[in-house]
Amino acid sequence: MTLSPDTITALPKVLLHDHLDGGLRPATMIELAAEIGHTLPSTDPEALGSWFVEAANSGSLVRYLETFEHTVAVMQTEEALHRVAKEAVLDLAADGVVYAELRYAPEQHQRQGLSLQQVVDAVHAGIADGVATAGEEGHRVEVGTLLSAMRQAENADEIAALTIANRDAGAVGFDIAGPEDGFPPSRQLSAFRTLREANMPSTAHAGEAAGVESIWEALQVCGALRLGHGVRIIEDIQIEREDEQIDATFGEVAAWVLDRQIPLEVCPCSNLQTGIADTIAEHPVSTLRDLGFAVTINTDNRLMSGTSMSNEMQRLVDEADWDLDDLEEVTLQAAWNAFAPFHVKQAMVTEQIIPGFEAARG
Repeated sequence: MTLSPDTITALPKVLLHDHLDGGLRPATMIELAAEIGHTLPSTDPEALGSWFVEAANSGSLVRYLETFEHTVAVMQTEEALHRVAKEAVLDLAADGVVYAELRYAPEQHQRQGLSLQQVVDAVHAGIADGVATAGEEGHRVEVGTLLSAMRQAENADEIAALTIANRDAGAVGFDIAGPEDGFPPSRQLSAFRTLREANMPSTAHAGEAAGVESIWEALQVCGALRLGHGVRIIEDIQIEREDEQIDATFGEVAAWVLDRQIPLEVCPCSNLQTGIADTIAEHPVSTLRDLGFAVTINTDNRLMSGTSMSNEMQRLVDEADWDLDDLEEVTLQAAWNAFAPFHVKQAMVTEQIIPGFEAARG
């Protein structure tokens, strides 16, 4: 069947890897920047949105990091954090997302004196308002947060404790973000140990900028339950193709990830910008799916990649020959591997995802 943009937008979606500071509305950025006197590359929403995508596509790490300097700069007050979080929920709900985990690093929002807990409270309040407003608009959505520690910093233990302290207020898990290469997951070992002892789930950016060793550390040393990106696991697989058949020999780490169905939080469009592949058709996500890995599809930074969940799905359909069954498979993978309570996942699957895909089949 043909999957039109309208059909894909209407599909129920599950998003596990989305950065709050990477998904602001350009118009909101312009308003918030004007309030604090921060200079943006443009004060025209369309031009500003284009600038972010072009900067992220430039191949220059300096320009890419500059994009986050602008978004973080306007997220330094409780009011701004509340607004950005609420709008993120509304944008995702309008795109058909029924469950999302929004991640952010509280330590990056303290330039004007907010405490870590004030940052978390503002974000959670914004999310709650967004969920309520989305419900009034006919969109049922559940949203939790992942608190990220910056892997180049030294306060992961504090962020881990903050995550645990807010587990009943909306924090569903922990993450490490920032430069992967040169800052292995094991630097934050004590934080991961604290989380495990408190029965708090964690994920970790691994297998994006660094390879198999980073993945191994995240899983076997730190005990992460999911892999943020994780696509460089393909480097631990020897693949031979003949006609449409794939003959694969798995390294020890790849076999571990496959055998235990450790979820990969794959972000196709973002990965093109970071050099994982040149095209969606060449992206390893399709091969990993064909080999049986627990693939999920995500947006990473919607502003920087000019993307959405619908766009990620549409490009896989148009450029990599994915079909409705493939989209349903990755959606169910994401749902069952969310850090939400089991009853939430069960309701999401039975009441939203399965009926939504059945409706798309007509």
